[in-house]
Amino acid sequence: MPLLIQIVLMKKIHLLLLKSFIRPFVVTLFIVMFVLLMLFLFKYIDDLIGKGFAWYTILELMMYNSATNVAMALPLSVLLSTIMTYGALGENYELVAIKAAGISLRRAMYPMIVIVSILSVAAFFFSDYMLPVANLKYYSLLYDARKQKSADLLPEGVFSNNFTGYAIRVKHKDPDGQTLRDITIYQRAPDGSNTDVTMAREGVMFRTMGDKFLVLKLKNGVSYKESKGENDYDPRRQLQRFRFKETEVKFDLSSFKLARTDENEFKSASQMMNLKQLKFFVDSVQQQVNGSVVMNYKLVTPYIKYFIIPAKPSAKKYMPADKGGIINSLKPTEQVMAISNAMSEVRSVKDVLKNRTDRYKSDSMTIRRYASEVQKKFTLSAACIALFLIGAPLGAIIRKGGLGLPVVISVIFFLIYYIISTIGEKSVKAGSVSTFFGMWIAIIVLTPIGLFLSYKAATDSVIFDMELYKRFFNKLIKRKSNSTL
Repeated sequence: MPLLIQIVLMKKIHLLLLKSFIRPFVVTLFIVMFVLLMLFLFKYIDDLIGKGFAWYTILELMMYNSATNVAMALPLSVLLSTIMTYGALGENYELVAIKAAGISLRRAMYPMIVIVSILSVAAFFFSDYMLPVANLKYYSLLYDARKQKSADLLPEGVFSNNFTGYAIRVKHKDPDGQTLRDITIYQRAPDGSNTDVTMAREGVMFRTMGDKFLVLKLKNGVSYKESKGENDYDPRRQLQRFRFKETEVKFDLSSFKLARTDENEFKSASQMMNLKQLKFFVDSVQQQVNGSVVMNYKLVTPYIKYFIIPAKPSAKKYMPADKGGIINSLKPTEQVMAISNAMSEVRSVKDVLKNRTDRYKSDSMTIRRYASEVQKKFTLSAACIALFLIGAPLGAIIRKGGLGLPVVISVIFFLIYYIISTIGEKSVKAGSVSTFFGMWIAIIVLTPIGLFLSYKAATDSVIFDMELYKRFFNKLIKRKSNSTL
């Protein structure tokens, strides 16, 4: 009977922990994703605003960006939500009740470990299957959006070159944005000269159906056209002037529509590949590097025989033709020719080796970059587990829930993780450390800290009790004062 009661109690405690964790996790995940999305908008606001994009294009770009931010948002959400969950349980003395029922903190963490393990596995499959597709969609759409021309076709007070073959200046726009004042239009000739000029006091601009053309309806203006006369080579010999009450000029808007680049041009980047593609690419480039090393050896092999020194001196002695060496035994013209040929061969070998060395360095850097992307597929899952091992005991120790102290502590530990992982990744790409060590250094550093905090939380440590540290420093100060007396 007591065993049955304990089993029922464990189920209720596990359900309590799961309910306490799921809500903060979902909330913190959305908050972190929203903050990262705002950072994206602040970064690229100038490239997106004022270009006439449809609302669904901006929404699509934001959706793909949110998917690419999961790699940063998920570990931070796991850390923050676990601190909030166990901190709230400790603040409400629910952890004390659980321990009083004979259930240790480690046993109480079992359902959380299962949930975080499932999240880690899901994070791996997400980074291997969904993240490359999201990166491909995001970076290709962002590239096209950034190179898109501005939708402000005719700004005030400056000459606009948005339309090919025209330079248009509008002195003033009315508040409606369509009525124009003091318009000047230069039309460029094929040779680049501005021989056609149109000026009007006022005008109205509007777009045709489907945004195919921009039409300027000009009023009260004059048009000048310079051309060469009959049988004359001078292109500015004849001037034609036309006055008009009303006329229309039409401009093509096809270049202002969002033109999508072929996504196949971006698929060779490391962020757009899954684990199988990355390994195949790394193996292919590694074979090229190994082949280049063999080719370098074959290049210098014919010259090695001139530098071989025997291990033991030969008993047979060869007397040179001259004490000055073999070169002095040749005729002056033959000496010049021999030295010239030798220098030419040295320069040729040096140039070839330099080019192959540069190619070797480039291929090695590519291998490190793609190999680091392979490790990223696994470090995301490991980061969720490592930060959970830090967050759960920290929440039990500090016994504070909500968004106050847990947010501060989680941000500090996440910054430590992010800084260490960034330094390790840059060191890997620079070739300073091995790929595995550089990409896993943050996990290697944080996992012992998590295990230490788990031990302290299981033993009811007062590691964050400020009164304990005050008493320690007060005793230390008293000892020093007594020793001086």
